[in-house]
Amino acid sequence: MAQITSVNVVHELRPDEHNGVGRTAIDKRAVEGAAAVAATGVAGDRQMDVAHHGGRDKAVYAFAAEDLAWWAAELGRDLAPGQFGENLTTSGLDVTGALVGERWRIGGQGGVVVEVTQPRIPCATFQAFLGERQWVRRFTEHGAPGAYLRVVQEGTVTAGDEIEVVHRPRHGVTIGACFVSLEPGVGHRLLAAAAAGEIDLADSLRAYAERAAARD
Repeated sequence: MAQITSVNVVHELRPDEHNGVGRTAIDKRAVEGAAAVAATGVAGDRQMDVAHHGGRDKAVYAFAAEDLAWWAAELGRDLAPGQFGENLTTSGLDVTGALVGERWRIGGQGGVVVEVTQPRIPCATFQAFLGERQWVRRFTEHGAPGAYLRVVQEGTVTAGDEIEVVHRPRHGVTIGACFVSLEPGVGHRLLAAAAAGEIDLADSLRAYAERAAARD
C-alpha cells in the first residue's frame, strides 16, 4: 500500500551563502498529527529562495522513503524523514516513475489531491546542508530526484494516510525522464500533451521542453 510515512515542515531557518537570500528553510522535520495543505503548501512550512522554490507548481515536495533508505546505506549515515527537504515522505510509491500531470489522492475521499509537476533540481544549498562532497553530482547521477506537487484539492494530511493514484496522463513522460537530460522526443511529447490540454505544464518545465525539442 502506498502511504505517507512522514509530513515535514521547516524546523528552523539556517544561514545560507549560496542562494542569494542569506537564509534557507531546507531543514524540514516531521510533525505530529494532521497538517493542513493549501495551494501554497503545507501549513507551518515556508520557502526563502522563492525564485526557485514554492509557488503554485512547487507547493509541496515529495520524496520516497525507499530512496532515502538507499542513500542512508550509500552514505553510511542515518537520514531522517525531511532530511532532503521534502514535505511528504512516501512509501510504496514509485515517485521517480510518476508521470508529469499524474494525480494522487491522499487520505481517501475528501482528502488532499495533488498533481505531479516536475523533478527537484539539486543545488549548492542542498549540498551544504547534507555536508557531502560532490553531492549535487552524486544525487543527479543516481537519478531519483523526488517530485514537486501542485495542490488541486486542499485538505489535511497525516502520517499513515493512504496515497491513491487517481489519474495518469497518456503521454508517458516520467519524472525520471525529464530530470537533467531531457531528450528532444520527450520534449515534443510534453509540449504536445500540454497543447492538447492533457496536462498543465509548469512554466519552467515547459521552457526546458521547448529547448529540448528545438535540438531535434
